[in-house]
Amino acid sequence: MNNDSRCDMIAENIKVILHNVAEAKASCGRESDDIKIMAVSKTVPPEYVNFAVSKGFSLIGENRVQEFLQKKEYYVNNAEIQFIGHLQSNKIKYIIDSVSMIQSVDSVSLAKEIGRQALKNGKCMDILCEVNIGGENSKSGFSPDSLADAVYELAQTDGIKVRGFMTIPPKSDSPIYLEKMQRLYMDIKAAKIDNTDISVLSMGMSGDYVDAVKYGSTMVRIGTGLFGARQK
Repeated sequence: MNNDSRCDMIAENIKVILHNVAEAKASCGRESDDIKIMAVSKTVPPEYVNFAVSKGFSLIGENRVQEFLQKKEYYVNNAEIQFIGHLQSNKIKYIIDSVSMIQSVDSVSLAKEIGRQALKNGKCMDILCEVNIGGENSKSGFSPDSLADAVYELAQTDGIKVRGFMTIPPKSDSPIYLEKMQRLYMDIKAAKIDNTDISVLSMGMSGDYVDAVKYGSTMVRIGTGLFGARQK
């Protein structure tokens, strides 16, 4: 596929995604809600990411620290970058000044190290707690039962602000877990925990973003559905 053909494909995919999100919102009475669509750029060359930005998809999700470091200087200035992949503590320092949010915070210790690195750089980093909503051994994240206590603890940690939650539900019975995550989000949001701003529920990817919108997601993360099949 040449450059023009791939850009045409991305443009068509954007139309489909916007249409699907609008229909999902209307079907559950969320017409006035603002749902952010994140372009997940794993293995995608910067020129195609920049094309998506030019079409209004300016929120970019990066999965891998090393890949991001190789690509970031080629991104257009109006792209907003958030980190969504598994993050090791010793890699935080490489991205702390270049991203607006870290979504994949899967432990209290990681969150506290993010806070420490953020303070060293004179900033406060927005974070999402990653929730293992299906209790899967293959996934990291806070258990649903431990999440509220973790948020109370992290609310007292300097250098970070808990903005909400991110999850990847099991592919089987996804709607069941999306609904469970929605209830958990609403319960903790309603608690109005001091020093937090719970307003982001990041769930839904290329295969389940329509369902995720119906279950209250405020941000969907789309890679393959936007850019096409990933390159190895």
